Amino acid sequence: MADALPLRGAGLGLRRALLDELIEAPVGAFDFLECAPDNWIGVGGVLGEKLQALSSRHPLSCHGLSLSLGGPDPLDRQFLHKTREFLDRHAIALYSEHLSYCSAGGHLYDLLPLPFTDEAVHHVAARIAQVQDVLGRRIAIENVSYYAAPYQALGEIDFIDAVLREADCDLLLDVNNVFVNAVNHGYDARAFIDAMPGERIASLHVAGHYDEADDLKVDTHGTAVKADVWDLLAHAYRAHGLRPTLLERDFNFPPLGTLLDEVQRIRDLQAQAA
Repeated sequence: MADALPLRGAGLGLRRALLDELIEAPVGAFDFLECAPDNWIGVGGVLGEKLQALSSRHPLSCHGLSLSLGGPDPLDRQFLHKTREFLDRHAIALYSEHLSYCSAGGHLYDLLPLPFTDEAVHHVAARIAQVQDVLGRRIAIENVSYYAAPYQALGEIDFIDAVLREADCDLLLDVNNVFVNAVNHGYDARAFIDAMPGERIASLHVAGHYDEADDLKVDTHGTAVKADVWDLLAHAYRAHGLRPTLLERDFNFPPLGTLLDEVQRIRDLQAQAA
């Protein structure tokens, strides 16, 4: 298993549309890359060779998309074993998944929120424990953006904290998701981040979102990071210290230099916090 990502590190999402540019990127342009193993397991040929070239040069983290940690269907153990092989082969430093579900009698192709209940805590924590056992490593779970909550017997903060404690796993704190949810559901984003258990935060994400209205933001990963999210990232560093931080961009890709400017913005904020 690879060494942990550097606390003072700024990474970039590894997307197929960026493969060639990432391979040709200047040395030191980013500190690590992150990919979704779901999109790469079993991929060979030229694409597989390019992924191997990048993972041999740069620390690599992985962010899963399809485990459906909170879902009702049995965990796909065959896929989990393939994921473990992928993580081991590429010396993955950190593996994370979403605190959500994406399948129920079939794949739903969306990350749907869980009810904030004690029953859901026990259900998802038990499944996270199974995943950690099969993968042979601790994982991190990501707080997700959501637009309607199915049921909230617990507050979102209490729900996340209870899952982390019962599953004994780590947290990938997505700062943009906190901002989007805070606007959409009317809570204080900074207070939310302050309440997160800092000792469990393994990594951070930042991304762009779409401004549908003053009181409605949509998490898209398709635009530049907004000023309010940069400010919230700086607050997260002040509240919990430095963590490896990834810039997510999934489509509408600008020139790589523009993305690297945002990676440098992460580094600048880390330097100020340090």
